[in-house]
Amino acid sequence: MTIIPRYAVPAAVVFLTAACWFVVPLRWALILLVPILLLTLWDFVQRRHALRRNYPLIARIRWLFEDLRPYLRAYIVESDREGRPFTIDERALVYARAKGDISTHPMGTELDVYSDEYEWLGHSIVPTDQSPQTWHVRVGGDACTKPYDSALLNISAMSFGSLSANAIEALNKGARIGGFAHDTGEGSISRYHRKHGGDLIWELGSGYFGCRHKDGRFDPELFAENAQDDQVKMVEIKLSQGAKPGHGGMLPGAKVTPEIAEARKVEVGEDCISPPGHSAFSTPIELLEFVARLRELSGGKPAGFKLCVGQPHEVMAIVKAMLETDITPDFIVVDGAEGGTGAAPQELTDNVGMPLREGLILMRNALIGTKLKDRIRLGASGKVHSGAGMARSFALGADWCNAARPFMFSLGCVQSMKCHTGECPTGVATQVAWRQKGLAVDDKAERVARFQRETLKALREIVVAMGYDSPWELTQHDMYQRIDSAKAGPLDEVYRFLKPGQLLDDPDSTQYSRAWRVARSETFRRVN
Repeated sequence: MTIIPRYAVPAAVVFLTAACWFVVPLRWALILLVPILLLTLWDFVQRRHALRRNYPLIARIRWLFEDLRPYLRAYIVESDREGRPFTIDERALVYARAKGDISTHPMGTELDVYSDEYEWLGHSIVPTDQSPQTWHVRVGGDACTKPYDSALLNISAMSFGSLSANAIEALNKGARIGGFAHDTGEGSISRYHRKHGGDLIWELGSGYFGCRHKDGRFDPELFAENAQDDQVKMVEIKLSQGAKPGHGGMLPGAKVTPEIAEARKVEVGEDCISPPGHSAFSTPIELLEFVARLRELSGGKPAGFKLCVGQPHEVMAIVKAMLETDITPDFIVVDGAEGGTGAAPQELTDNVGMPLREGLILMRNALIGTKLKDRIRLGASGKVHSGAGMARSFALGADWCNAARPFMFSLGCVQSMKCHTGECPTGVATQVAWRQKGLAVDDKAERVARFQRETLKALREIVVAMGYDSPWELTQHDMYQRIDSAKAGPLDEVYRFLKPGQLLDDPDSTQYSRAWRVARSETFRRVN
């Protein structure tokens, strides 16, 4: 009984091929049938795939549907509220704003407002419309001689090499048009970042690309040469990334083109390695000294670091080092575990790192609890794609937000999940020349700028509706979360928010008492 279904299709191919050979008017069909017949015969004799050997030709349908599965699921199977990492509705909102389409919604919310995932922002009976049309936040403490007035939504770190040349150009030109900043990612500053003159945040990862000696160590002279360029507005040390915290990386030599080698200051064709940790520092105090050194070498520009929060005691060790040395970064960017990446080990992505909300609350509490918050700006990064998402981050203590994948959507990304293969169909995450050509820089740059502008308009509408003059007035008391189907309350009934100086005055009264007790400024390890 099993012989018939196994060989029915191959037998049909053989029969049709023979029939077309003997029936002269049908011989044109051999152009199609002969390759299929050869493929079938190959499946019989090959030894790599048992499924193809046992079910020749038929088994290939499985691979076909595996390739089509993401598209079929996204466009046919999933509802508007389903889909990961971004739902259809979330992507549609970004597309609409980028293209200048109407981003309104009829008939009311489709969310289940009684589910335990629902949350909302409290509006005011007396909303005010006296606030400015746009806001900026000044980044740069007393030690900074060239502070930067940052927009409230900037492009998060994405490297040239992960993104195509056209994508980098369009992002940077969009940043210039809209007056916001473009983070280079750890791949350093390429010619495509420089072409249109948009503001840059230069990110330094553990590979020190763009400012390294041949052995991979930090090169201060090369750093100063690049950092003092007027286009570079801030310098950011990447301690960890939300999508792959604590993980290094390698760009294989085969992918290191002359352009990538030029930007990263490595040899063409040489493996490009990012170690898991930094070689320029190994303790909290050394980290802060490195921040101060970068600030000085850059000519007084804001310097800070980005991290996905992992161990709470390490955060406490850093703030203790700030208190002991009186050295503070100009900014800290908290990256959530829900953040994106071009490629990462799946188990690391799915199981390591603190989500943005919990990480932002912990960092906010550490700075408020030690009375350091007034000296440091907090950035939030991790799946922020809307004005409402930004408002939630501000309510938790953020001073501005960064976004990566939403800006990719504004470039035309369709979430095909091909970033790691180099086969991006829209030319965003690929180095293949013909794929890149589909991305028109000038058109996409306008969309990038428009998405950022419309998202900030949405943020302002929310701030006005809540009766405030600026997003920095939002607090955890303005954000409500459903605890279960029968109970809801403000966020400070779900999470504990520290009072100014509480960690200094009475650490045992906080949820961080153990982390505070084992933290030391001279090491990132626990000291029991």
